[in-house]
Amino acid sequence: MVSDSGSAQPQTPTGPTGTPTAPTPDRSVPVDPVPDNSARTDPVPSDPVPSASARAAVAAGDAVAAGGAVAAGDAVGAGDASSQLAYYRQVSESSADGVLTASYQPTAVTEGAWASHEQHMAPASGLLAAVVERCSGRDDLITSRLSFDILGVIHRRPFDVTARVVRPGRTIELVQAEMTSQGRTLVRVNAWRLVRSDTADLAGDDFPALPGPDEGGPWTGADYWGGGFINSLELRTLPGWRPGRGRAWIRSDHPLIEGVAVSPLANLIRMTDSANGMAVRADPRELLFPNTDLTVHVFREPSGEWLGLDVSVTFGPSGIGLTSSVLHDVDGPFGTAAQSLTLRRR
Repeated sequence: MVSDSGSAQPQTPTGPTGTPTAPTPDRSVPVDPVPDNSARTDPVPSDPVPSASARAAVAAGDAVAAGGAVAAGDAVGAGDASSQLAYYRQVSESSADGVLTASYQPTAVTEGAWASHEQHMAPASGLLAAVVERCSGRDDLITSRLSFDILGVIHRRPFDVTARVVRPGRTIELVQAEMTSQGRTLVRVNAWRLVRSDTADLAGDDFPALPGPDEGGPWTGADYWGGGFINSLELRTLPGWRPGRGRAWIRSDHPLIEGVAVSPLANLIRMTDSANGMAVRADPRELLFPNTDLTVHVFREPSGEWLGLDVSVTFGPSGIGLTSSVLHDVDGPFGTAAQSLTLRRR
């Protein structure tokens, strides 16, 4: 979490000319929001951002400050992506009366960038996207929209997911899934799935092209931000970054769920929430701007391992903002993402 106690904060990385470089996803602010919610019972810690060495020490023993959530053997630090540790292990799954219920164990690579006992929202949303498709079970439908509401801190401990088709139909259905832990709902997603048909002769869009991953440069901010999830990613930033605008490619070698095959869409959704924080408009040492939701619209089924993000960040005059992204795979744009921001001066 972010310190409000005046403790020293990490410096914003700069390029050769002294101008800020494009930060990697989620380095600027915690993605897990702290909504002003009277139902929330978790305390808001005021600890400063842990140093890289402190994070490594926690990961190395997986210090079970998270209630023994993750096994010590799961520790993964920067540069350990080749270990192929999955983000989640499925503990159980059952289906009864139209409700799919499953339990999961998060591993060290779900660790958030601000607190070792929290999960990053990005892999959690990918998991929920996969559960939605599994609950539906229909290959003739395509997920066209996923709307996630983040209802509290996603602790890095075992959790349950339930999913059901709340609006069945021959050509359209609505699926809802919830992530819960210790009696609290942490994330809820509503997903529209629409019937598949051949409209190749009508296909087209007006989104600007995104240069490919090979044209991106390496991100060099690992000394400033980290955590198991961030360390699990390969990020390449594209030229033209400025405050409020940024473009990048991201991929991960880590499976989403151990031993479970998921769709390319779920694999790319697991990185989409990291868009907020990639093109910061204000110094995060002076302003917090966590997102409280994530809405993804899809007009083409994606493929491949690379997620391209073309991000714009807008701040309004009354304490709210918006991060808008065009989503790409290596074949071109396939959808959009939007995240509502709450702006909070430090």
